[in-house]
Amino acid sequence: MRNRHHATLHALTLAVAAVLGGGVRAQTQPDIAELGRTSPEGLTAEQVGARARDTSFDAQAAIENFREAAARVDEAWAQFLPRLTGTGRYSRLSTLTPFAISGSIVATPAPAGTQNPTPTVAENLAFPPVLDNYLLQASFTLPISDYFLRIAKNYSAASRSAEASRHDLAAARAKAYSDGKVVYYSWMRARAAVVVALQSLADQRNHLSDARNQFEAGNANRADVLRAQTNVANAELQLEKARDLSDLSEEQVRIALHVGEEQRLVPGEPLEGPVPPLPPDVRLLTREALNERPELKSLDASILALEKQVAVARAGYFPVLSGFGDYVYANPNERRFPPTSDWTATWDLGVRLTWSPNDVVVASATAREALARAASVRAQKGKLRDGIELEVTQAWLNARQADQAIITSQQELDSASEAYRVARDLFINGRATSTTLTDAETELTRSRLDLLNARADARIARVNLDHAMGRDAHAQ
Repeated sequence: MRNRHHATLHALTLAVAAVLGGGVRAQTQPDIAELGRTSPEGLTAEQVGARARDTSFDAQAAIENFREAAARVDEAWAQFLPRLTGTGRYSRLSTLTPFAISGSIVATPAPAGTQNPTPTVAENLAFPPVLDNYLLQASFTLPISDYFLRIAKNYSAASRSAEASRHDLAAARAKAYSDGKVVYYSWMRARAAVVVALQSLADQRNHLSDARNQFEAGNANRADVLRAQTNVANAELQLEKARDLSDLSEEQVRIALHVGEEQRLVPGEPLEGPVPPLPPDVRLLTREALNERPELKSLDASILALEKQVAVARAGYFPVLSGFGDYVYANPNERRFPPTSDWTATWDLGVRLTWSPNDVVVASATAREALARAASVRAQKGKLRDGIELEVTQAWLNARQADQAIITSQQELDSASEAYRVARDLFINGRATSTTLTDAETELTRSRLDLLNARADARIARVNLDHAMGRDAHAQ
């Protein structure tokens, strides 16, 4: 009777396990050996970071911003050249009554044998208009005072703005580079988490097998078997979550690399192994960061550009002195009297001094606006400096903690592995409860994850530290 009861319960147990397992979709994911394998020809964090930097849309946008700033520099340089203009014009004038002078005195040729002409009086002297007018004119303007008050300072401001855009480009590329490396290490963490989940599932299945054997021997009850089945189902759920996270992490790597699904990604840099030594003095790292971060250099250049713009605006306080010249080839030429239907060339040169009180009002407002913007950028720089100091310190502390966590987690894993071995042996021999074995399995899984996270955190913290210090801005 007892054996029949055990057989019925065993069949029920298998049925429950089948139901629990039937809800899990079939997996085509790689096994533990493949997940943990790396290839010398596979991807590394450096390669992913470099590819992400070269294909980043943020970096491409920064490149276009730099080109725009460079074009403004060329535009400012062109202001040094005299302004040349050419004009060609044809006009057809309406008819009107010719201009005439009544009672004009004109001289007639002297008779033969005399020396002086004989004046005669003409009743009317008319100047008929020329209805078809043609004009060809070339002019130049030389901004004499602007060379000293506006153009040179405007060119300097544009050059500083271009320099700021160049540093912005370096910052965008550096961020894309660091983000790519972080994405790679996150991907490796997710792949390793699948390995841990598979190991945990194997432990739970062993526990279930042992519980069934103990139940058959009468050393365990049905609750122990059902609890072990529940643990197997939970382990399968965690495996599903780990695989989904691994798929998501791999997709993030593909996005960083900008490659499609047809390209198989194989890792070439494992999380195991030593990490670069950590510098002992964080203050030296902070000073290096304040000297190297491209964001700070960009703000410095922007401040200088705004200061030059203040000087350009204040040039509106003073009169504008300019030189000019014209060459006119016209038919008729208005400087010729009376007008005739002949092409005539004339020229003129001169200087001009202009000043308007309205310009002073506008210049004052423009200068105050530029001063306010410069003060705002200085405040942004101060805020950024504070943030960089905190960022460097935080990254350094995270790296130091992760290094210590690797040592501690390795010791915990060794201890948990031994505790699990002992707990399972005792459970198999009927000297420990199923709860004791479950606790040992939970501690073993936690220790594996702790070591995995410590290894990934140590590498990510160093990537973040390099970025905080501005070192990734010089990576090629």
